[in-house]
Amino acid sequence: MSLTRVPLHAEVHLSLRELAVATGISAPRLARLVRLGLLEPEPDAPGRFSAATAARLRRMLRLRADLGVNLAGAAIIVDLMEYLDRLDAELTRWRGQRWT
Repeated sequence: MSLTRVPLHAEVHLSLRELAVATGISAPRLARLVRLGLLEPEPDAPGRFSAATAARLRRMLRLRADLGVNLAGAAIIVDLMEYLDRLDAELTRWRGQRWT
């Protein structure tokens, strides 16, 4: 019996309409966020968005709803949060290498 192998890092891609439905905003509003540079489609697939972009948009919308932050400010906050996550992961790796 032969099994079909799925890549370990299979990525889900959403169209603009699918992303709008998944995040509860209108497609025209989402298109405006893309035009403003607050969200970016996949570089090799214009009009397609990664699951990470969907998560980023959800964080931005949550900051808007919970704290009243405008979407441009929310994008900056999310950028900083992602940067801090990367720094934290790098520090954790560095500490692990140092103690081995």
